[in-house]
Amino acid sequence: MTDSHPPRPACLEAILLVGGQGTRLRPLTLRTPKPLLSTAGVPFLAHQLARARAFGVRRIVFATSYRAEMFAEVFGDGSEFGLSLEYMTERTPLGTGGAIRNAAEALTCAPEAPVLVLNGDILSGHDIGAQVRLHVERQAAVTLHLTEVDDPSRFGCVPTGDDGRVTAFLEKTPNPVTNRINAGCYVFQRAAIDRIPADRVVSVERETFPGMIESGDLVMGYPDRTYWLDVGTPAAFVQGSCDLVLGRLDSPALPGPTGEFLCLPGAEISADAKLSGGTVAGARATVMSDSTVHGSVLGEDCVIESGVGIHDSVVGAGARVCSGAVLKNAVIGDNAVIGADNELLSGVRIWPGVQLPACSVRFSSEI
Repeated sequence: MTDSHPPRPACLEAILLVGGQGTRLRPLTLRTPKPLLSTAGVPFLAHQLARARAFGVRRIVFATSYRAEMFAEVFGDGSEFGLSLEYMTERTPLGTGGAIRNAAEALTCAPEAPVLVLNGDILSGHDIGAQVRLHVERQAAVTLHLTEVDDPSRFGCVPTGDDGRVTAFLEKTPNPVTNRINAGCYVFQRAAIDRIPADRVVSVERETFPGMIESGDLVMGYPDRTYWLDVGTPAAFVQGSCDLVLGRLDSPALPGPTGEFLCLPGAEISADAKLSGGTVAGARATVMSDSTVHGSVLGEDCVIESGVGIHDSVVGAGARVCSGAVLKNAVIGDNAVIGADNELLSGVRIWPGVQLPACSVRFSSEI
């Protein structure tokens, strides 16, 4: 029986968009770009790099801007991942389309070759190989991954015809015509990237894709309902890390078995402490007796004293949470100190280095 699929490119190249400042994740991103935040025990991009390689990508160009030098410091030439990595930095932010055009200067593939474009803040379980095959089969100018959501009114939506061709990009509306939205993973024909204007701000969502549709270029949609998450907010970042640890999304980069928690080397967890819900305890983190940590990310070298309750929160590297404190949907910056019996709820964010005295913040009257 012969394979009806066209052959996969021998060396699929990709562009990885990692230039954003991650302002919605502050204070976590004050010193570290969002794509480098520790997620399920490794830098977030490690999961994307490992999945890309599993689908045949061998060379990736990073489109960098904010703290650009840190990406090469972390990933080097990519040999650890079986990849070849290049880095292209924008002197000033160029938008999604401008970043893609700038990074394309480092591509080596032919004009008719497919180029995968990934966003550095998306976790996705979709079949990248199938998306590439659809693109090649239809000889499309660009093929967009479209995820199906339960409430598309929160997003702009992307309708398609019966043949899968994208017909429009629509802004948010209370009555969307489809439940499919742009999921942020694209396969471009290299020649289509070269038509994006160089050296100026360009948005693919507002300019490139609508312009291609209007001019008659074939823009295809690849829809599915597999796992998809934009990790741009603290709650989503925590959810993504926990989902990876729990095995809800497979990642070859996960540094341990899936389960209720993941402890990195040197972490010390008291026998009387309870970790659950996909919690990560970073390298050399300490969790003392009678503390409960559920669905949270504990940074390296942090200390959780006895009798602490932490739920759906992030505790930064080197931070200390003192006895009796309660954190729910909280973000604690690096090296901050949360004094005993504080109660931090509802999205509160504590900046790095802040020292909060004991019992300074309460959402209830009991201690």
